[in-house]
Amino acid sequence: MAVPSFDLEHPHPTPLAGVDEAGRGPLAGPVVAAAVILDRNCCPAGINDSKKLTADARARLCAEIRACAHVGIGIATVEEIDDINILWASMLAMERAVAALAHEPAMVLVDGNRLPRWQRPSRAIIGGDALCLSIAAASIIAKEERDRMMIELDIVHPGYGWAQNKGYGTPAHLASLAQLGPTPVHRRSFAPVAQYRLFAIAG
Repeated sequence: MAVPSFDLEHPHPTPLAGVDEAGRGPLAGPVVAAAVILDRNCCPAGINDSKKLTADARARLCAEIRACAHVGIGIATVEEIDDINILWASMLAMERAVAALAHEPAMVLVDGNRLPRWQRPSRAIIGGDALCLSIAAASIIAKEERDRMMIELDIVHPGYGWAQNKGYGTPAHLASLAQLGPTPVHRRSFAPVAQYRLFAIAG
């Protein structure tokens, strides 16, 4: 089985940042993007698309990547998702992630088929999290960061199971939504949420 490598990154100037996001599909919580500049001489073993890793492997790799790479995190809020839609909120989170890097990248590789509206050398790569190590590293960081946020939000808004489902529309989450109504961190622009009145208590 193929694993991510530096093959698609070698032709580009350095420093090079890989960018990916987590949280386009959930009914609640922000969308989170990460930008990662890997040190090609000190790259943790086992980096892969976050979806292909166990929770334990993701947590370990997240710590190892943070210890030896430059990392930027970008967040787009639920309000921004509802205002500009999830696609452009994801692009906004990516812009913020790159802006948060300590070093300006000479090139940015983005997972997906389109780029944020920025003026910087960049390339969109479909399936990039399975092909490019820098993007795969970003997918791990973004996933871990968003999962952490949803676990914290589960404490503030109990009853929806976010520590387990991370805001995705599981049957249990949908049942709780019908029973309790949406919280202020539910995405009101998403159809399963829009049919309900906003829960009055902000937690």
